Amino acid sequence: MRSEILVLIIGMGLVTFIPRLLPSLFIEKMRFPARFEKFLRLIPYTAMAALVFPSVFAVDSANIWIGIAGGAAAALLAWLRLPVMVSVIAAIAVDMLIYIL
Repeated sequence: MRSEILVLIIGMGLVTFIPRLLPSLFIEKMRFPARFEKFLRLIPYTAMAALVFPSVFAVDSANIWIGIAGGAAAALLAWLRLPVMVSVIAAIAVDMLIYIL
């Protein structure tokens, strides 16, 4: 039973790892049009917006301004083209500061 679970976990890991590995091995050799490269550079910001936006109104149902402030901070930093992680951490920090105060 335990060995079956271990084989299942390893198999699932390989199934998710291989599709992520293959493009990274061959991406250096591929050339894309400028518009497509711009599109690829914007994907992290789009993904961040899709992940953050639903949470903006769910932070504190009694005071929705906490979530709106965090979302605005994340949007501003993304607009300034800062790394996605910086935008997320800043949004969390803004929410924590407003919540504490």
